[in-house]
Amino acid sequence: MSTRIVVLGGGTGGTLTANRLQRHFKHEDVSITVVDQDDHHVYQPGLLFVPFGLAHPEDIVRSRGRHLAKGVVLIERPIDHVDLERDTVVLEGDHELPYDVLVVATGARLLPEETEGLTGEGWDRRVFTFYDLAGAVGLAEALDSFDGGTVVVNVVDLPIKCPVAPLEFCFLADWWFTERGIRDRVRIVYATPLDAAFTKPVAAATLADLLAEKGIELVTEFNTGEVVVDEAAGVRKLVGYDGREIEFDLAVVVPLHGGAEYVGRSPGLGDELDFVRTDPSTLQTASKPNVFAIGDAANLPTSKAGSVTHFEGEVLVDNVIAFLEGRPLGSSYDGHANCFIETGFSKALLIDFNNETEPLPGHFPGPIGLPLLEESRLNHLGKLMFQWFYWHSLLPGRDIPGIGPDMPTRGKRRATVHA
Repeated sequence: MSTRIVVLGGGTGGTLTANRLQRHFKHEDVSITVVDQDDHHVYQPGLLFVPFGLAHPEDIVRSRGRHLAKGVVLIERPIDHVDLERDTVVLEGDHELPYDVLVVATGARLLPEETEGLTGEGWDRRVFTFYDLAGAVGLAEALDSFDGGTVVVNVVDLPIKCPVAPLEFCFLADWWFTERGIRDRVRIVYATPLDAAFTKPVAAATLADLLAEKGIELVTEFNTGEVVVDEAAGVRKLVGYDGREIEFDLAVVVPLHGGAEYVGRSPGLGDELDFVRTDPSTLQTASKPNVFAIGDAANLPTSKAGSVTHFEGEVLVDNVIAFLEGRPLGSSYDGHANCFIETGFSKALLIDFNNETEPLPGHFPGPIGLPLLEESRLNHLGKLMFQWFYWHSLLPGRDIPGIGPDMPTRGKRRATVHA
């Protein structure tokens, strides 16, 4: 009987996993099926550029099926739940899909309704998010007509997809308003629940200095409890749980994130936020040995970023193969992540780190390479080139010479954080 591998989610993690598995098993009696609710694959890093007219929806949305290897079956239907006891995925309409191995790759979803007032009177008028396509398009229209006032970029809570994206939005807003000749009429505020600009001290210090240099105010430990918009009374403000308030004319909010809804309907699969409980090293879930998770769907301590999913893919596929062959899971993921941070004016930073090592200065992937923790045009070009790399190398699941799942140490140097 054919071995059945089912991958839930046709985004970054699901696509690259299915393609890698198909390449390995193409001459064996193994079926690989990907399930998603639609055929629209969004290049999520491109959402950051849409509000500034640097990308358009047609540039960043493609067919999921187009990027799946020949032989991989795509089913377009919502998932109702996973029956772990019966090794079966139940789709909408009671259609059942049995599996021998299940890979959960359904990412994270936005939960704006969980924050009081966020989806109220101001939503899509004075309050936007660029974390989905509709929000990014609406924000582009709002920015076009904005002629001055206070812009607040706010992260409600962690974890979120691409933790550096809100910072990038601040930097691009600084550039955007400067280009329009109205920067002197715009106050930009970055409000974060963190106690610094970023989670890692060296990178946080570098990013805080950059915010200050660009005249962007940093408000830390701000936990948003309510968004209040009353146009009749002329009131627009974020209210923190500690009572602090930040007034705004335009708010760009990154809402609370959670896992896919069906996870909550699948006993034993997820945690309280519907993220899948996953071993951070092997990517095997705590639910059952034949269930694995990748990317934003997993409750790992790593960043929810595309590079993380890319690096996890090689480890996960090796371990799925080992599981099917009855061998111990030998591959291990160290939390490796790297991110280009667009800083405006055709420059960007690059950071590279893992669970044990924070972002350090130096070069990536070795002594001769892209500069780390340093603004450069080279990094900006790397950020722009990543979209080509995403469609043509990352999604097909190809190995990239010199860039593997383990964080490289060559080319890095230790840094000192000054108080």
